[in-house]
Amino acid sequence: MFEFIFQILGEILIQAVGEALFELGLHSLAEPFRKPPNPWLAAFGYVLFGAAAGGISIALFPSHFVVGETWRLLNLVITPVAVGLLMCVMGAWRAKRGQAVLRIDRFSYGFLFAFFLALVRFGFAK
Repeated sequence: MFEFIFQILGEILIQAVGEALFELGLHSLAEPFRKPPNPWLAAFGYVLFGAAAGGISIALFPSHFVVGETWRLLNLVITPVAVGLLMCVMGAWRAKRGQAVLRIDRFSYGFLFAFFLALVRFGFAK
């Protein structure tokens, strides 16, 4: 049981750190472009960025963190929800401090990014 918890925490940690680094990059790139983009286009962008981040994560960590097909499938659902909630909390924290809140600071966009990262890892990791 401890091993399973460690594996899930590893997946959550890699996705949360990846999204936090991605968010940091977005904050620096978003400053010149204050006009908000189309939400559907933004969602598609987060899908693409999540899939790309999944590919990069496979290059860095080619093996699954979670062992067992059933646990990996469960992880495909649980981890993106957890990371989406984490991004939502980060967005609220940023808003409370008067900082700019990007789309990835909302649950739905954070979930999309994390889900497609997890989906690529699910399909292509060893």
